[in-house]
Amino acid sequence: MHILILGSTGFLGSHITSHLLQQGHMVRAAVRGNPNGRPPQKGLAYAAWNGMDMPGLIPLLEGVDAVINLQGENIGAGRWTAARKQAIAQSRLNAGHALTAALQTLRDRELRLPRTLLQASACGYYGLWQDAATAPGCDEKHPKGQGFLADVCALWEESTDLVETLGVRRCILRFSPVMGQKASGAVGGFLERMLTPFLYFLGGPVGSGRQPMSWVHMSDVTHAVRFLLEREDVQGIFNISAPTQVNMRQFARALGKACSRPSWLPVPGFALRLALGQMAEELVLNGQKSLPARLTQAGYNFQCPELEQALAETLTRRA
Repeated sequence: MHILILGSTGFLGSHITSHLLQQGHMVRAAVRGNPNGRPPQKGLAYAAWNGMDMPGLIPLLEGVDAVINLQGENIGAGRWTAARKQAIAQSRLNAGHALTAALQTLRDRELRLPRTLLQASACGYYGLWQDAATAPGCDEKHPKGQGFLADVCALWEESTDLVETLGVRRCILRFSPVMGQKASGAVGGFLERMLTPFLYFLGGPVGSGRQPMSWVHMSDVTHAVRFLLEREDVQGIFNISAPTQVNMRQFARALGKACSRPSWLPVPGFALRLALGQMAEELVLNGQKSLPARLTQAGYNFQCPELEQALAETLTRRA
């Protein structure tokens, strides 16, 4: 299969690219700036795209069987100022609208369209809960919740709605926070920041510790993406989440055990609110129980379904 990946150099995109290449697929990786000088790799071709130019996207779609749209600013890269929130939302909408318009242009020219689009989103769509004991299990039928992330996710998904009217099979991937390693072998994703205090014997739960905490290991991200690419009989919304549900206190305890450190020093919520504002409320101090119901029903077998296994895999540094 020949696959175009938008957002190919990010944490998820780089792992998905590597996995698909290992499985014998061909990948066209859209990158910002000049793609020349990047190390060559069998089956991989780089192409420049600025994330919003529709005409520039049309040649990238030629001969492609599937598109994976991961394009968007990192939501955890800095405090959510008004400008930062606009950049987070606009980067996603620009890419989605450009992709939709490019596919419509191909159809108008009676040219071949990709069969499949995998459209990224996040479990933040479902809203925020403070206590895992009373939080509902959010499968793919659960309605949209409140908050900045919920609004952004809804707009992100809507940005490519119209491709379905063109006959393109679309799967929406609502990712939970992903744990995994960077290319260097160091810990990446949300776990990178959370791990540091544990290494100095200062780790513990964040906030109340009662908030639900959905998660997924990178191996299940890459395998689930390939599963949905290759299963052309399924479409719609899929939660990309581990089946094991925990709260923040349970997660912190498992992390401490995995790195042979205590989990005894809570990080007070008020300190995070002062430092990060709304970003702390939505990314750390509240959460969701995101259930991978449709992925399970489709027959997907999880690579790392248990938290302890996923943490051990992530914390084992690879050369």
